[in-house]
Amino acid sequence: MSSVLMLAYVALLATFQDQNPPPPPPKPPQDLTEMSLEDLMKLEVTSVAKREQPFIEAPAAITVIRGEDIHRTGVTSIAEALRMVPGVFVGHLDSSKWAIGVRGFNDLFSNKLLVLIDGRSVYNPLFSGVYWDVQDTLLEDVDRIEVIRGPGSTLWGANAVNGVVNVTTKKAQDTQGGLVTVLGGNQEQLTAGARYGGKVGDDLYYRAYVKYENHASFTGGNDAWSISRAGFRTDWTPDRDNAVTVQGDLYDGEEHNRLRLASLTPPFTSQFEAPTYVHGGNLLGRYEHNFGSDCQFRAQTYWDRTGRLYDILDETRDTLDLDLQLRFPIFWSQRITIGAGYRWTTNDTSGSFSASLNPAHRSDDVASTFIQDEIPLVENVLTLTLGSKFEYNNYTRFEDEPGARLSWRPHERHALWASASRAVRTPSQFEEDVTANVQVLPPNPPSPFPTVVRFMGDHAFKAEELRAYELGYRTRPVDPLILDAALFFNDYHRLRTSEQGTPFVEGGPPPTNAVAPLTAANLMEGHTYGAELAATWQVAEGVRLYGAYTFLRMHLHTTDDSTDTSSPVTQEHASPSNIVYLRGSWDPVKDVTFDLMGRYVDFIPAWKVRHYVEMDARLAWMITRNLEAAIVGQNLLHTSHFETTDSQIGNPATQVQRGGYLSLTWRF
Repeated sequence: MSSVLMLAYVALLATFQDQNPPPPPPKPPQDLTEMSLEDLMKLEVTSVAKREQPFIEAPAAITVIRGEDIHRTGVTSIAEALRMVPGVFVGHLDSSKWAIGVRGFNDLFSNKLLVLIDGRSVYNPLFSGVYWDVQDTLLEDVDRIEVIRGPGSTLWGANAVNGVVNVTTKKAQDTQGGLVTVLGGNQEQLTAGARYGGKVGDDLYYRAYVKYENHASFTGGNDAWSISRAGFRTDWTPDRDNAVTVQGDLYDGEEHNRLRLASLTPPFTSQFEAPTYVHGGNLLGRYEHNFGSDCQFRAQTYWDRTGRLYDILDETRDTLDLDLQLRFPIFWSQRITIGAGYRWTTNDTSGSFSASLNPAHRSDDVASTFIQDEIPLVENVLTLTLGSKFEYNNYTRFEDEPGARLSWRPHERHALWASASRAVRTPSQFEEDVTANVQVLPPNPPSPFPTVVRFMGDHAFKAEELRAYELGYRTRPVDPLILDAALFFNDYHRLRTSEQGTPFVEGGPPPTNAVAPLTAANLMEGHTYGAELAATWQVAEGVRLYGAYTFLRMHLHTTDDSTDTSSPVTQEHASPSNIVYLRGSWDPVKDVTFDLMGRYVDFIPAWKVRHYVEMDARLAWMITRNLEAAIVGQNLLHTSHFETTDSQIGNPATQVQRGGYLSLTWRF
């Protein structure tokens, strides 16, 4: 149905199209090795200051994954692309689920990472995390993914605690003409996508796409899944000072799951297979006006619906968001950015014995404002940035998230930066309203009853708090080399624990059972520290090497009045201490490219996942100017391996298997 709607949209625009000649065939992606390192240092980023600024000047630990990086590495999802980023751990739980964390606290429901796609937040307040399986688009339309490692809450608000992932798609005028792509293999069984872009008159550009994916099960599980999606984007620039963007997406899919859930009857744990049905859609509008003299106004609004029908818990959620932003200069060349926003979200849930919410229907809203002042202490050399976000929410009422960043450019090849900031993670609906029966223990004399281990939310749950301190250095010491290093120290307070309550007996007529209650509380604190290093080396013409290294240490403990003995140990050891990512790009002859990607992931004690080394490879040939063929190998060093075994929703982990696929991409 979604594909039909998008095709109808294209036909409608074509009906009103003027008689301009058809657009020329689109150019293939820019060759990664042809972009100079000087250009990479000047690459514009927007996530740090909510304005364009050169990468070398951004006073934050930020990594940019360009569309060309996605293309040449052969990754098939946004989640997989994040493996390139230092400080980020990406682990496949099963074929359709990823555990992704930045600077620790990694699990399936990583709750300290904010993810946006074209300015639309895909963070789910039900559990303070992201459903990575439905965060996708036609990857050929992705312009870049900007990843901030560390707090971004001064501009982006609550829950941008350990990082921000900002996915930006290309403008419609940059995707003119047609594209058809097809790939198939043993794991990525079939992915097919098509997109067409055109224009109406001289200033209205559009594109529409459809995409279908079918993924095989991983080793040891029946977890195959498939999903269809479609979308469009229009960009209208009636004059040089005004721009209007309207875009939207639809998706619908089915995922197979093998569930292991608690029950009140012997053997007290049941295992069965059940599908999950996912669907959703969004519509976004954005208006930008330039007043001149570096003064700009932007207004954005979007509606988003997500639905997930699952044997454990069904949810349908609607979100309406409005964001206003104004940037203008004042005296002494200062640059002020102010903004205000409002978000309303409502959901309906249907629970089971395993999990339910009370109330089953809930509406929440968040009102916010922020101000940021960029102060040039020494013009083009030393800049101080001060700002804060102020938010009002239904859970903890008022929250403020101030930050300060200092950027020093002693030389055009060198940049140093430092920052200090406060960030919060506001409570999720789970932490206030959930009742989850996570385990049933068999009768154990003298108790004649089975005992239900039950986790319950608490309306007294407070926001988790981070105070972060960072130091970074970027340099191009010699022409063929770029180095980017960051150090951080994070001080956490009021982290979530599960506190034991007084057991009780419930149920009138049989079956009667005992309950061992666990309640959400904020009785854990501690600190983490680490280092992240990235390097790019232009070895020779047509040969480029990229490497990234992550070092992480975590030290957590509960307060004296806590009864939780497991959370600190689990959280400390849920992320690898060392990660290495290496990539080589080589253009051996004209129209042929070869990329080799390797990674080392350290032992993950909490999930008993052994350290491993893996390798991917991609070989591509431009058969003609507009037709490309590629062969991709995935996880080539092992038949299968675990990447994470964390599961909080009854899904046993499965092993990632060796795979490969062939692809054809035609541009016209």
